[in-house]
Amino acid sequence: MSRSRPRPRRGAGWSACDIPRLTGRTFVVTGATSGIGLETAAALYAAGADVTLAVRNEVKGRAVADALGARPRTAPWEEAGTLAVRVLDLADLASVHRFVRDWDGPIDVLINNAGVMTPPLQRTADGFEMQMGTNHLGHFALTNLLLPHVRDRVVTVASLAERAGRIDLDDLNYQRRPYSRARAYGQAKLANLLCAAQLQCKLAGAGSTVRSVAAHPGASSTGLGNQLTIPGATELFRFGSRFVGQGAAGGALPTLFTAVEDLPGDTYVGPRGLFQLRGAPTAVGRSARARDAATAVRLWALSEELTGTAFPLR
Repeated sequence: MSRSRPRPRRGAGWSACDIPRLTGRTFVVTGATSGIGLETAAALYAAGADVTLAVRNEVKGRAVADALGARPRTAPWEEAGTLAVRVLDLADLASVHRFVRDWDGPIDVLINNAGVMTPPLQRTADGFEMQMGTNHLGHFALTNLLLPHVRDRVVTVASLAERAGRIDLDDLNYQRRPYSRARAYGQAKLANLLCAAQLQCKLAGAGSTVRSVAAHPGASSTGLGNQLTIPGATELFRFGSRFVGQGAAGGALPTLFTAVEDLPGDTYVGPRGLFQLRGAPTAVGRSARARDAATAVRLWALSEELTGTAFPLR
């Protein structure tokens, strides 16, 4: 009989120690070379999962995999799984297609984690605004193309920034309106939640047992802060995250909880602390705009048109 991980004392809250043994289960984690993605991949690997790091920089990905493989087991229930590194540039749909074309075998959990935050106006290889193209459209295409391989669930990593998001279906990629880094980020993260909910509707309609769930990390000090190019913003982000938020390991807990616990489809998980900034993971609410079913349907259709992909199950 396999040994299970110890349960926390009552009231202690869910932690990485509560991840069950994952031997034989396959996870794909996008953006796994730093921050929440790295901590997520490390915890899954330590629990015995077979983890694929889907990364833009293969050299960096292999260095991360080597470092994870060299980590000593720190507790008797830890049992390392396997690590693989695959190139995936979400800002290039051709790279997404190559990743899927070369994939062979089942996936238990797809974790759509990678993202960029508030860069100057940039375009992806396909002409999308970079934040919308990477955070939403790249993952949207990846999910539709990989879905026939997925056996359990798709986890979408969103953000508290969705609360400030507005979807402009007439100018999703900032081709006409003035560009705002913060508004573009909020729009992309709102798009994540809307399409995660719409994916669950489509899965249920197709009679699939696969679930679509989502999580946000609260206020977490991660590598995303290094992408801020507004003078002083990186330092402010780090200062604020340190004192009101949590580190990357804490920020990864909602993603891990959502990836391994038995949750119904369309569950949204975040920290349970004040304003959902930090703390143990729990089911949380979302903004009214993130619950707008009509916008979700229209955004899904537009995302299909822009990416040339469609929900594959009937």
